[in-house]
Amino acid sequence: MAKRAIITGVGHYAPPHIMTNHDIEKLVDTNDEWIVSRTGIRERRILDKELGTSYMGVEAIKMLMKDKDLDPKDIDAIIVATVTPDTIFPSTSCRIQEAIGAVNAFGVDLNAACSGFVYALMTGASYIETGRYKKVLVVGADKMSSILNFKDRATCVLFGDGAGVVLLEPGDDPDSGVLDCVLRSDGSGKDCLYMEAGGSLHPASHETVDKEMHFIYQDGRTVFKFAVTRMADVSAEILERNNISGSDLRYFIPHQANLRIIEAAAKRMKLEPEQVVVNIERYGNTTAGTIPLALSEVYYSGGLKKGDLLVFSAFGAGFTWGSALVRWAI
Repeated sequence: MAKRAIITGVGHYAPPHIMTNHDIEKLVDTNDEWIVSRTGIRERRILDKELGTSYMGVEAIKMLMKDKDLDPKDIDAIIVATVTPDTIFPSTSCRIQEAIGAVNAFGVDLNAACSGFVYALMTGASYIETGRYKKVLVVGADKMSSILNFKDRATCVLFGDGAGVVLLEPGDDPDSGVLDCVLRSDGSGKDCLYMEAGGSLHPASHETVDKEMHFIYQDGRTVFKFAVTRMADVSAEILERNNISGSDLRYFIPHQANLRIIEAAAKRMKLEPEQVVVNIERYGNTTAGTIPLALSEVYYSGGLKKGDLLVFSAFGAGFTWGSALVRWAI
């Protein structure tokens, strides 16, 4: 019988430097009241300029390894979900692998934007379910400040830097662990949320830099419309196809992009406020980092117990979106 992938450890990292809405008021024409009313964000964390995404991933893993007393030599694989790799190559996962001393692990990066952690979680779970691997780290991390134009008030207020990680291991209980997923994509949304330059289509040049093509661009209204419906759809779908009602859930841990999107999904699932994990006011949108960061905070606050049912749900550029159903096993 195939093994079930269970989450046996978590960790997270948020840079110490806090950028508040009042700090952003000094950079662009906006204000705290406008940002909070439309997004729910009050502050976000900013990583030092000389550090990359791998640094945050390493720090999150150190937290996990300390809690689990985990020997890095026992790690088989490291999957990193990110849109802000330290470098296009080598991969951020390879940098993390070296930094933590996981000499027996292979590493791979995955890009599904804000849905990256859900995609990476299911990839890691598949590795475990084959029986070939025993310990897989799944990291969600992004240094969004590295691709933000702090002259663009439509985007610079939304994002922050942060990371989270989970450890997947095999479990014998078929009713625990990563139980199900719904993954979707729609490439017609490619022109609504993107960074135009830096890839093979528009390699870096004086022209691309002068035209500010290395910053994130978002058609906020279109993205919001799609995100509200799609994230709510997959959140409800994963409950329905597993014959679960909202009242059966301990926590809904959604991607932290916009408080109104989170509330719409929670309403569709008929959840009470105490079932919905929200930390967007403190971190903003850390892209692939939001879900594992929130999960780790709940765990270390003592909010999880064995048997709790969780749903993760996200929507991101691509468009990509998805949900995962997990029963907590530790």
